[in-house]
Amino acid sequence: MRTARIGAGVTSVPPVAEIDAARAVLKNPVVPEDKRFCPKCGEPVGRGRDGQPGRTSGFCANCRTQFDFTPKLKPGDLVAGQYEVAGCLAHGGLGWIYLARDRNVSNRWVVLKGLLNSGDPDALAAALAEQRFLAQVSHPNIVEIYNFVSYDNAGYIVMEYIGGTSLKSLLKQRMKAAGQYDPIPVDQALAYIIEILPAFQYLHDLGLVYCDFKPDNIIQIGDEVRLIDLGGVRRIDDEDSAIFGTVGYQAPEVAEQGCTVASDIYTIGRTLVVLTMEFRGYQTTYVKSLPPPEDVEIFRRYDSFYRLLLKACAPSPDDRFISADELRVQMLGVLREVVAQDRKTGAGQSSAASLLFEPPPAGDAQMTWEDLPRLRRDTADPHAGWLQTIDALPATERMQALDRAPGFSPEVRLAQARAAVESQSWPLLDQVVTQMLTEDPWEWRAVWMSGLGALARNNPQAAQSSFNAVYGQVPGELAPKLGLALACELSDTPDIAEQMYAVCARTDAAYVPQSAFGLARLRGAAKDLDGVQAALTLVPPGSSAYPIARQHWAEALVANPRQLSDLGLTLDTAASAGFGGRRRAELAVAVFRKALTTVTKNGPKPGEKVGGFAATQEGMRAGLESALRQLASVTDNPIERLRLVDEANSVRPWSFV
Repeated sequence: MRTARIGAGVTSVPPVAEIDAARAVLKNPVVPEDKRFCPKCGEPVGRGRDGQPGRTSGFCANCRTQFDFTPKLKPGDLVAGQYEVAGCLAHGGLGWIYLARDRNVSNRWVVLKGLLNSGDPDALAAALAEQRFLAQVSHPNIVEIYNFVSYDNAGYIVMEYIGGTSLKSLLKQRMKAAGQYDPIPVDQALAYIIEILPAFQYLHDLGLVYCDFKPDNIIQIGDEVRLIDLGGVRRIDDEDSAIFGTVGYQAPEVAEQGCTVASDIYTIGRTLVVLTMEFRGYQTTYVKSLPPPEDVEIFRRYDSFYRLLLKACAPSPDDRFISADELRVQMLGVLREVVAQDRKTGAGQSSAASLLFEPPPAGDAQMTWEDLPRLRRDTADPHAGWLQTIDALPATERMQALDRAPGFSPEVRLAQARAAVESQSWPLLDQVVTQMLTEDPWEWRAVWMSGLGALARNNPQAAQSSFNAVYGQVPGELAPKLGLALACELSDTPDIAEQMYAVCARTDAAYVPQSAFGLARLRGAAKDLDGVQAALTLVPPGSSAYPIARQHWAEALVANPRQLSDLGLTLDTAASAGFGGRRRAELAVAVFRKALTTVTKNGPKPGEKVGGFAATQEGMRAGLESALRQLASVTDNPIERLRLVDEANSVRPWSFV
């Protein structure tokens, strides 16, 4: 049994049945009047007036360019002596799309794509360009191109027939079934784009850009997706060909700078927005921006998703993801968070290795900058091998070795920054961070090191700013969220801290202990013992941090007991939590002191016991005496030991003979 392909093993997407080719042919192939625009200037053409229907051919009133929306091929036409036309399938930005039988190859179904206006030189040039580029394109997620033929003074691309459904059609089907706009769930939308991104990376590696991506151009068939309609594809260095794009999806800089990898990233981000929400005004009010989170429920619910879109759709191309691969890595991380949140799991059940950060150490109940994940070293760095030879040195010796490094690559600078934080050499840290950001203002790893340094310098507000900036650059990573949670906790911003700890805890098993302890600290500070218990329960018994969680629970119970029985539970928990002898004795003393105060104030609890002693004043005095003597026995200081024995004698119950 094989699992569904779409979803990266994180979520699942319902398969879509294949559409029979013969049933896909349009019975009345007409371009609706509201879809008729001049192929050159974009002005409306062919519109009806005074109750009369608009003309399907003619000249644009604005620029006098000829337009013609009538199909050039009819059923039965034999194109190039090989392809027998069955009819029209659809119409798009560059022309009609026809279904035909390939009489030379087993009567297989093929698609012929012609020009919207065969007399338009720009459209003709685009078709010819498409022919050249597509000859070298071969990818499992991209529609296959078979041939390029001429017929009746017009050119046609012959391509594979894919009997699937476009995401635009899926949206329409959902809206029709629901009776209102029904967007694709965020996890499924992410899964679709994650699956198609390797096709974009493939094109970009060939020096090509797609230019005109939108929900119309991604087809689902079964449990696969394909990229279709490559009519706008062009070379990255092409400065002459006409650029085809769609308002609302096209990047704002394209008109002046042309299409780039960054502009493709922009169209991908805009497509994600359209798939996941009713994006009103995306071609007008928000043609170059996103709506604010307060107006969009999914932005408020999935903060990482919102930050992913902010970076993908940044107004400046320099602020976007640098490649489809980088976008895919971050999108996978966001998908894991979304799925974990939707499933309402308390704790992550599996761990996904990050390409950028190592897993966090298990840590203990208290957390410092040293408990945050370390950056993974870039193995492609020219000095990565040399750095391994000095990793085991103490910080001061490492700093001396780094001063004599064979070169000062980014990884060497990061190693300098880490050593500076460990040795508290703050001028060196500031110097390295400034230098890295001067050389590359988008080097978020330098900002990460600055955040670590701010925590080490007891400046959580500055750390909060640094980690928040890193979060925006790598929204699919949990490490900056954990750092932000700690910084917010230390800067008395508990709401954000709790939100970030919760995200980390439910998404990745490796982050559960640190996040659970953080949540427990926050809820303990609010005297919410139930919340402390719920947080610590997230740490599974098989975790190396489980004994620490038990110790934390015992400390929380004795600090803020809800009732007398919690004090007894403290002793039971402490017995199996791995405490040292002295700490166990100290906890026992604290337990019986509080228990004695409770029964003195509220009266005895008949039938109840604390640590084997009856819940009465006499019983609690006996328990306290025993605990004090036990603590005295493990105390090295003779003066302190004597004081404890004297206190034990003073609290022992009176007895009469």
